[in-house]
Amino acid sequence: MNRHDRIAGGLFGLLIGDALGVPYEFHPPEALPPITAIDLQPPDGFARSHPTIPVGTWSDDGALALALLDSLLTCDRLDLNDFARKIQAWYEQGAYTPDGTVFDVGSQTLRAIRALQSGVPPYRAGPAGEFDNGNGALMRVLPLALWHRGHDRELVADAHLQSLPTHGHLRSQVCCALYCLWARYELAGDGDAWNTATKRLRDIYGNGQARIELETHIEPDKLVPGEGKGYVVDTLRSARWTVAQGSDYAHVVRLAIALGYDTDTTACVAGGIAGIRYGIEGIPTNWRQQLRGQPLVHELLTRLLQRG
Repeated sequence: MNRHDRIAGGLFGLLIGDALGVPYEFHPPEALPPITAIDLQPPDGFARSHPTIPVGTWSDDGALALALLDSLLTCDRLDLNDFARKIQAWYEQGAYTPDGTVFDVGSQTLRAIRALQSGVPPYRAGPAGEFDNGNGALMRVLPLALWHRGHDRELVADAHLQSLPTHGHLRSQVCCALYCLWARYELAGDGDAWNTATKRLRDIYGNGQARIELETHIEPDKLVPGEGKGYVVDTLRSARWTVAQGSDYAHVVRLAIALGYDTDTTACVAGGIAGIRYGIEGIPTNWRQQLRGQPLVHELLTRLLQRG
């Protein structure tokens, strides 16, 4: 597997995990089909979430990840003003969706978009209270790691910044930073990428407030099952656990969905890492073929890979 295979796997892995999880969203784990029956098309008789949305459609997770990627490629840097405009274009016009339809938006992201629409600058738009720690910045951040060429410290700083337009609390920023470093070391083929990323983040943070958030709330040395919930720390833990337990891409994202609740985001976050780990060819062919909106994905992926 070369780096291009891993990058393509990460982008498709994110989008397919998201699309796979869409029909199962909000259901508790006991209401889901057996893990082997989890597929893009749920079993007959299952009460699908978003029943009017065609199979293979990504949600806000994938759309905002593509918006971030497009902004990075267009500006050749992280430009929060440009990214904020693209977030609004998604919400207002259906940009970065397969067919112009916006069918899901998190409450915190919606509050931030309304702030952006009213003229609040993007670095202050994201709610930043203790209870404003949803997973909406984490779900979209993977393209930053796939695109980034800077040092680890620069990647961490950009991961913090990209969170601000919708999720301003430091905890969200730290989760995004750890996830980006995890993805970076997976891209490098590091067999212990999570622990390598954790060590680097500790070195970068030193003893400041971000380090306190890392050790007190995220507790990266603990490998525990998450609950599939929308809290940013739980989503990161859920992704780490499913990647550690899974034997291949399909197993990872099915484990993520089997946790229930925020199934599209958990599978999106876990699927991005699993896609990097197993590469584009490790994603089932029939899932890749059923993903909608592929012209957009291939256009952005081509631009990304052409950077070298």
